[in-house]
Amino acid sequence: MADLTPLSLYQTALSSGDIHDDPAQAHIVAALDVLHSELIKPQGALAKLLKKRSAIQGLYIYGSVGRGKTFLMDLFYDALPDHIAKKRVHFHSFMRDAHDFLHRKRKEDTNKSADALIPALAEWISSQCHVLCFDEFHVVDIADAMILGRLLDALFARNIVVVCTSNWHPKDLYKDGLQRERFLPAIDLICTNMNTIHLDSPKDHRLGRLGDEDLYHCPNGTESQARIDEIFAKLTDCTAAQPTTLNYKNRNLDVPAAAKGVARFRFQDLCEKPLGASDYLLLAEHYHTIILENIPRLGYDRRNETKRLITLIDVLYEQNIMLIISAATTPQKLYTGHDHSFEFDRTISRLLEMQSQDYRTAHSEKFSLDVISD
Repeated sequence: MADLTPLSLYQTALSSGDIHDDPAQAHIVAALDVLHSELIKPQGALAKLLKKRSAIQGLYIYGSVGRGKTFLMDLFYDALPDHIAKKRVHFHSFMRDAHDFLHRKRKEDTNKSADALIPALAEWISSQCHVLCFDEFHVVDIADAMILGRLLDALFARNIVVVCTSNWHPKDLYKDGLQRERFLPAIDLICTNMNTIHLDSPKDHRLGRLGDEDLYHCPNGTESQARIDEIFAKLTDCTAAQPTTLNYKNRNLDVPAAAKGVARFRFQDLCEKPLGASDYLLLAEHYHTIILENIPRLGYDRRNETKRLITLIDVLYEQNIMLIISAATTPQKLYTGHDHSFEFDRTISRLLEMQSQDYRTAHSEKFSLDVISD
């Protein structure tokens, strides 16, 4: 275990045939290996005596969808020895936890603003880890944007080493967002405290791993409906579905039909209501499989619904939830607008990967289920 490094894990994956050689990925692995070496380097006697962490530059890895950013960051995370406190979290989950912490503390002390509680939040995070790994770092919400600047400042001041993946260069984060000028200091902090590196690979590694089984049914209609009914019956042993209501922080989330860990929704149930990442995480905590029916074609007139669908897919993918869909058309033709086109490329790639045998196997291992097959 002492010799475990990102490079050794990457070479093992190459040798086993799990991945194929990609010079762009090898470039990222080299940078992760350098950071790994810095972190495991023995501290000086004075630093140990003062229990003070040395300041080490983190790493911000960005690039197009499907290029292996998450895979490479996870190699780095797995290679870190046990004595280094570490935390790996998807950005949606991290921000939900941050908002929850601030909400609890404000209830305890109503005189304190959220801004005044940021140092306490940073202290809480730093008590859990020295290395913080974010997957899918992106900012689309003004509430997150306002918290992040102060929080990153406080984390870097405590010498927390941040490693993250993103589809965007730091200078493109929260682009065109409301009051973006207030987020610019956060971008400066990222650029100052993290080395930015581009995973510039021409390959989308997800596309080669698609299985033969179809969990995405189009177009909408009686045939797709019948197939969805069959899958639902198979997954639930023909158990009668019941409606239920989930509760989170005094918010109710209605589930129209559920049985044996499978929940069934129409598009309007999850994407035409004012729901967000916290609501979708709640679903992932209660159900191993989500069925989403009757997704329509999405254009500019449905930009809010499109944004919610993007968030929903992100959350379910990160939590390894099985997703079964009926839609008006294929993933590649589903969105015809422009304002979310870049983000929707990630959604297309994830929808494709979520049909793959690799994804289904990982899902079945996580939830101890039989792999879904026709």
